Amino acid sequence: MADTYNYRIDHHGSLVRPAGLAADDPEAVDAAVREAVALQRRLRSTVVTDGDLPREDFRSAVLDGVSGFRRTAEADEDGLVRWVAESLPKADGPLLADRAARLTELTVIAPKVSLPSPAYLAATTFRPGAGVASARELGEALAEIVRAEIELLMARGVRLIQLNNPLLLGQLGTGPADPGALSFADALAVDALAVASAERPEGVRIGVAPGWTAPAEVDRARAEQLYGGIGADRWILPFDQGTPAELDLVRALPEDRDVCLGVVDATVADLEDIDTVMARIDAVAEFKDLEDAAVSPSRGFADVASRPALSAEEQRGKMVLVETVARYCWGNEF
Repeated sequence: MADTYNYRIDHHGSLVRPAGLAADDPEAVDAAVREAVALQRRLRSTVVTDGDLPREDFRSAVLDGVSGFRRTAEADEDGLVRWVAESLPKADGPLLADRAARLTELTVIAPKVSLPSPAYLAATTFRPGAGVASARELGEALAEIVRAEIELLMARGVRLIQLNNPLLLGQLGTGPADPGALSFADALAVDALAVASAERPEGVRIGVAPGWTAPAEVDRARAEQLYGGIGADRWILPFDQGTPAELDLVRALPEDRDVCLGVVDATVADLEDIDTVMARIDAVAEFKDLEDAAVSPSRGFADVASRPALSAEEQRGKMVLVETVARYCWGNEF
């Protein structure tokens, strides 16, 4: 059976940035991170992040620390600034390991770091004729960088590492969405390379968040291909809409994998009815051992720093609700 190592109350990593915070002011950023850590501690989160406060968006953990990419004036359909790969990337040093190590000095709560998956970056930054031969070659180069960073993060005391690939769930529908520049099979192969690290230290978990929204209908064979293709310990899945497809995503998980259920919608201010949330979790308990489960919001609260989904107070309400749900599920066994 899987082992959650008590990381029951999780979140994707990004938090609402304090008003007026300037990323180019290191002292202000450090102060904001300390306050974010204190907030997570007060809300009894069982992991702690820096809130992504020093970064522009969820991709920046990699894009800010490697060469080979050019920022454009374009934006994609999600409003994210487009970057284009003009050569195979090279890391200029550690990406997040130095900053993440500081979290261990601020609290005994398990440090967590979120990274964009190499397949996601390759699928969204490859442009034919721009300087890289293929999206697969770009993805494999990124996977080597991310894998090295994961190993460094583990050595620096990070306990939970999450890779975000928002494109994957769209590939699990009976009518798959556009995969970007990488095919589904290539995306699995690239992300599998990133998590194929050395043996995990005791208590370390690598998770994958394959998207923020379940497809209308799940292709079970493709879901099993996803879970079997990437050697993650934990899958962080949307579970906030109460659809049959969300349940099917959990049902397709191998028995030996953890699941983190995104039980509250991180994009709307209204709080969920706790009885409704618990009824959904009870449905999971009919086929999945809840000892191998955790709960979280459905996605990050500010995956783009300048466009938080909620206010700081609304964010707090959602995080309190997640903690309450955890108590309903596991009592005080955190």
